[in-house]
Amino acid sequence: MFVAVIGEGKQQKNGAAAAGRGRNRRALGDIGNLVNLQGIDPMAQPQISRPITRSFCAQLLANAQAAASENKTKLQVNANGVVIDEAQAQPRKPAVMPKNIQKRVPLKPKTKPENVNGTSSDKEIEEIKKENKPSKASKKKVHSLTSVLTARSKAACGLANKPKEQIVDIDAADANNELAVVEYVEDMYKFYKLAENESRIQPYMDSQPDINDKMRAILIDWLIEVHNKFELLPETLYLTINIIDRYLSSKAVPRRELQLVGISAMLLACKYEEIWAPEVNDFVCISDMAYSHRQILVMEKSILAKLEWYLTVPTPYVFLVRFIKASIPDQDVENLVYFFAELGMMNYATIIYRPSMIAASAVYAAHCTLGKSPAWNDTLRLHTSYSEQQLMDCAKVLVDFHSSAPESKLKVIYRKYSNPKRGAVALLPPAKSLLASS
Repeated sequence: MFVAVIGEGKQQKNGAAAAGRGRNRRALGDIGNLVNLQGIDPMAQPQISRPITRSFCAQLLANAQAAASENKTKLQVNANGVVIDEAQAQPRKPAVMPKNIQKRVPLKPKTKPENVNGTSSDKEIEEIKKENKPSKASKKKVHSLTSVLTARSKAACGLANKPKEQIVDIDAADANNELAVVEYVEDMYKFYKLAENESRIQPYMDSQPDINDKMRAILIDWLIEVHNKFELLPETLYLTINIIDRYLSSKAVPRRELQLVGISAMLLACKYEEIWAPEVNDFVCISDMAYSHRQILVMEKSILAKLEWYLTVPTPYVFLVRFIKASIPDQDVENLVYFFAELGMMNYATIIYRPSMIAASAVYAAHCTLGKSPAWNDTLRLHTSYSEQQLMDCAKVLVDFHSSAPESKLKVIYRKYSNPKRGAVALLPPAKSLLASS
């Protein structure tokens, strides 16, 4: 009895297991790798044990259509995978395919031969990876709120389509000119910018009990006339004014010796800059015998002692030469720049500005006076190291001197640049744009 029961239990157990296996086979018979078409028994199709690729799925569709045509049943498969029977004009149930490849099944099979072993080759796997990898072109560029607002602001200001300015190589034409020292010119002007800060003249008129800024302007106006009479180099004039200001900033000078300081300073500048310097007697005569030969030499010695024989300084003229070249000027621009620079040197109000700023402001004021557009560009900004906004205050002062020059009692500079040989630039109307903004 016990054995029979056990045997009966084993038989029941084996039957249940067989039934379970049968149900499992039926449940796992259709896992999405069969294409069920009308007139084709899905159970008659061979079980597929290989991964479904695009090319293999296309081959399955081709085989299914070929079998349907043999049964003389004309079928059509539309783009959505729905099988349509033309005789009944009714759409049939769509072919069952895996979800991950339903949208990527081509209607035409590839001519590439399939792997008959039932496994995908490494090359096919690589192709699937490439096809599933999203391309860079398909990625949608996401714009942040800040970038959108910035783009709209630029468009509203008219900056979106503004072409980028090109910086001009101002030394290209002098590449073969040894005197232009193109290899070192940038380093030289970097040194000049440092040196001008070390030798910068501080306002000194409050420490002078017997002279004022008007007396200084009268002296400079007269020295410019002497400079023209002797036909001296422009470097000599700017160095003369620099020596005068440095000496007056270190020692109080009586009014009766102010002209003597100017004569001695010009004598020193001529010895430093000129090839054929005027003699001491020439300055005695030009001053109408106001000072003797010995007085001029004594003052010359006093100036050198106060300046500690330090005469190699960057004057505005050093920067004017470079900045005029960077502006790529015509003759009117060059004459007008020198006109503004000399007006600035004559007036004590510009003593607060560095020599490089006076030179750059003279170029900017000349461009505004002549209506050049743009008045300031990237090339000038690079070589001067000043922006348009930084030059605005000094340029307004220079233009104000220009507007008051015709009525001024000191007319040497005005007459000098009213001459047609210098383009008569002093007769041009002042820059209204700068005067209006002051």
